[in-house]
Amino acid sequence: MPWLLIGAVTVIVVLAVGVIGFALMREGEVSAWRPSDDNRDPSLAIPGIVTGQYAGQQHVTAEQRVAYDRSPPFGGPHDAYWAACNGVVYPTPVRTENMVHSLEHGAVWIAYDPARITGPAVQTLAARVQGQDYTMMSPYPGLDQPIALMSWGHELKLSDPNDPRIDQFISSLRQNQYQYPEVGASCDALGPGYFDPDNPPPFDASPLPPDAVTMDGRGAAAGAGG
Repeated sequence: MPWLLIGAVTVIVVLAVGVIGFALMREGEVSAWRPSDDNRDPSLAIPGIVTGQYAGQQHVTAEQRVAYDRSPPFGGPHDAYWAACNGVVYPTPVRTENMVHSLEHGAVWIAYDPARITGPAVQTLAARVQGQDYTMMSPYPGLDQPIALMSWGHELKLSDPNDPRIDQFISSLRQNQYQYPEVGASCDALGPGYFDPDNPPPFDASPLPPDAVTMDGRGAAAGAGG
């Protein structure tokens, strides 16, 4: 009996050490993707990351469109009112100009092609957003890859909702104070009359009008907003 007891205790200790070791390993993996003074943009180590430089605080009105240089965009002129971005999973495509403003506030946007990402795959992505501040998700019709992640000045396109680079991107860039223009800006919903997450302005896939605002802000009608 004493040998059985010793054996049982040994097994418990080994299991406990294994659990602690795994937790420490996971913490180390996450820490490697956290920004710091010494490593202000850990995302640069993510294979496939695309970056760009964009001026902030260029606002357009609700009636204006922006001729973005990327699809989905990850910076540039945007609507005066941001899309609610505290763990919001939008079931329908949302006006791009509002979503870009949220990136300026430090949010990460997960976009997906609704023709290729459906059912359980959508839920896998949504699990990374729900309950997470400064994170949002929406369908994006016509996306050239199944999934795209955006933060201000950064983009990563993927095909697999289980790709570990998704977590790396979020850890590196969500509220990364070194990478977005408006540190401390809110992601809270503005509400009816501004931006209502329960009735957001819809995505517009129609051809751009001749007076679309250019990426350098020409034609932008400055308005209120954050």
